[in-house]
Amino acid sequence: MNNQKASPWKSIKLGLSVLFGLIVFAYGFQITKVNLEELRSETRQESLVRVTRALANPDLFEYEREEAVINQPFYTPCPENATVPTSDESGAYIVVTPACANPGEIVTVEGFNFAPYSIGPVRFVPGSDITNIVTLGRENAETDGNGHFVLEMEIPDRPSDDVQYIRATIRTNVGSPHLTKTAYDTWEKIVETVFLALLATVFGTLFAVPLSFIAARNLMKPVRSPLTSLSFSLLGWPIGMAVGIFIVRLVSQFIAPFTSNLLVNILLVLIVPALLSVVIRWALPEEDTTIPTSGLRATRFIVLVIATLIGFVWMYQFSALLMNSGNLIAPKLGVFTFLGYFLVQIGDIFQVSIPVVGALAAGSVAGNFFGKLGQNISEKLNSGTVKIINLVSSATAGATVFGLIGWLVEWLYQLGRPEYTQTGPIVIGALLGLLLALTTKPKDTLPTGLVIYYVTRTILNTLRSVEALVMAIVFVIAVGIGPFAGVMALGLHTIVSLAKLYSEQVESIQAGPLEAITATGANRLQTIIYAVVPQIVPPYISYTMYRWDINVRMSTIIGFVGGGGIGFLLQQNINLLNYRAASAQMIAIAIVVSLMDYISSVMREKVV
Repeated sequence: MNNQKASPWKSIKLGLSVLFGLIVFAYGFQITKVNLEELRSETRQESLVRVTRALANPDLFEYEREEAVINQPFYTPCPENATVPTSDESGAYIVVTPACANPGEIVTVEGFNFAPYSIGPVRFVPGSDITNIVTLGRENAETDGNGHFVLEMEIPDRPSDDVQYIRATIRTNVGSPHLTKTAYDTWEKIVETVFLALLATVFGTLFAVPLSFIAARNLMKPVRSPLTSLSFSLLGWPIGMAVGIFIVRLVSQFIAPFTSNLLVNILLVLIVPALLSVVIRWALPEEDTTIPTSGLRATRFIVLVIATLIGFVWMYQFSALLMNSGNLIAPKLGVFTFLGYFLVQIGDIFQVSIPVVGALAAGSVAGNFFGKLGQNISEKLNSGTVKIINLVSSATAGATVFGLIGWLVEWLYQLGRPEYTQTGPIVIGALLGLLLALTTKPKDTLPTGLVIYYVTRTILNTLRSVEALVMAIVFVIAVGIGPFAGVMALGLHTIVSLAKLYSEQVESIQAGPLEAITATGANRLQTIIYAVVPQIVPPYISYTMYRWDINVRMSTIIGFVGGGGIGFLLQQNINLLNYRAASAQMIAIAIVVSLMDYISSVMREKVV
């Protein structure tokens, strides 16, 4: 038995901790303005009951209706010498007691001979015009089995010496129920929502997969390069991208007159790949029986350049073939016109992406070529010479990188101060490059892989912190209101989210297969294909399915800012206080989300 006395200091600390927690929660109540007085308000309770009943009665089915409209003359205030006409009791009629009243007084409205079990509004009609569509009041009547109802209503403050009216509009359901316009609109928008999420998930996944590899620390950490190779590669990338854009523009201008002819499109799309296959096999043989001469190497290089230009020609012809074919067959497809539209849009996307592909491809080739050149310089020349080359190349690379950053800042903010956005960044970049070259041994390797890793993760984290709702606002400005803006917003958010999840999965793979493949002399690409990919396929599929489920739910929200989908319709009905229609949309959202959850769980079970 423990006879030690409890420490008073522990009790004091516990009491102070509890007191601090209470103070925090008390301050939280003040900040969030927790107050139940408004909830007890009769007006709030009436509004809450009305909205709750509307939400519980979604606008999905309706009947054809017959209306019985009865107008009973009424005076407010009571005149001195006026008689109120009696009601015609041969059909449906209403009796107002008293027959006249002052504003604010309560009268009893009693209806007779209406259709049994019918409902409708009873309103005050201001003015002497019996056809006036403006009515006042919120009373609703419901008849019993004998077509009779009784209710009380307050006379509004609309005094007049002329006769006014109490109008009862009792509606009777006729025939069988059928879907409302709200139901059809909801179905159309919920289908749009599902496909919006599907396209965003597919496009986002295509970009997230390659990003995940350079955002994985275990893959990037071993990547190291000497300073000479790094600085040369940094100089090669912008040069290559500029050359690539220039070449693609020339090819585009040259090929433009030949893209409108469908027959030319078909011939070039079929012939060019065969021609390129023969040319590339000659220029890049698997094995040379003899050492190629300098002239042969130069010839092969020129042939490869020409083959690249022909490849861009083929890309433009292929995009033109898709667009021309789509425009040709779309009018002939009837209800399947969307297939022709699909071909046109795919061709347009392909054509727009050609300059980007050309710039990245040329930048990659130039960066790789200059990087290898720097690697050879670092390995073959003596340390003193390499040191001098490092000083020059690092200063030039730093000035180039910082100069491009300064250009971007000027484009974004339009400062109009070249000393801040051009001269200053170039000088700072050059000085930092010199400092790096001075503090680094000539042939030491630098952790370039980790630098790429941190830059990539920083960009992903920054973009992921921006909600898809904000992204949708930006894309609505770019492409207009509609589901396309939603696809782009959700696609971008999917890229940054899945890239993070994918990269974390890559970081958790087993190291054994990675080391085994690396030990065989495999390059980086072969290592990823044979050691990484087999371990990540199941979780990648699981994450992708889960992301589709998330995108379906998120697409209902981005519609609030014009991003398409059912959210746009839901916002409209809420703003119009049409809660029955909003209830129908909320039910559709709940059903689709539940079905998506079930389908994705089944698919994960079967595939993963």
